[in-house]
Amino acid sequence: MNDWAPIAKEYDPLKAGSIDGTDEEPHDRAIWRAMLARYVPNKGVTGDPHLTLFVARLNLQTTEEKLKEVFSRYGDIRKIRLVRDLVTGFSKGYAFVEYKEERALLKAHRDANRLVIDQHEIFVDFELERTLKGWIPRRLGGGFGGKKESGQLRFGGRDRPFRKPINLPNMKNDFYGEGSAEKRNWSREGTRDWRTRDRDHERSRDKRWPERERSWAWGESERERDSKEERSRGRERKDRDR
Repeated sequence: MNDWAPIAKEYDPLKAGSIDGTDEEPHDRAIWRAMLARYVPNKGVTGDPHLTLFVARLNLQTTEEKLKEVFSRYGDIRKIRLVRDLVTGFSKGYAFVEYKEERALLKAHRDANRLVIDQHEIFVDFELERTLKGWIPRRLGGGFGGKKESGQLRFGGRDRPFRKPINLPNMKNDFYGEGSAEKRNWSREGTRDWRTRDRDHERSRDKRWPERERSWAWGESERERDSKEERSRGRERKDRDR
């Protein structure tokens, strides 16, 4: 609990797939893919990763000029890279904005998140590919965020941070013997009474069992044996009356 933090300090696909970072088994196939992936950050990317923002959920019609117009309000921009499809050239809906100063980076990170650009609410976070150890991108089953409909939720990022784990050992419950001494004594006595009652029942059952076996061995049931005894008693009474 002392090392717990809502934002991940090191990327672990198993923890990112857990709502509080305590899962021990993956809950979907994408986490298995991320755990087995061997991802190496793109070496062709240039610029300072500690001064770069990741901008996602963009309108596919948004251009570099529009991004420069919006993000230049927070400080001087060194470079904007809008990621496009290599074949079609269309935007993939996310970009990277590199600032010249850290002050501008922090201001944009604080104020530009959930800003509406071209009728789309954008998402802004620090670049994680080159700054977060063990990072696995979304296309390999990693990343943060995700849609509830797909069932592949990821936690530990700014958009969906970890929930604080419940510390179960510190929870008090009278059912497990905690609480007042009277309750503990009552529960112990109750269990002792039940045990003695069960033990007596088993002993009486063991005593009745040989008698039943003998009667079954002679082919007689208890009802037949009782009727025979009644008939013999009736004969004795008739003999006395005579």
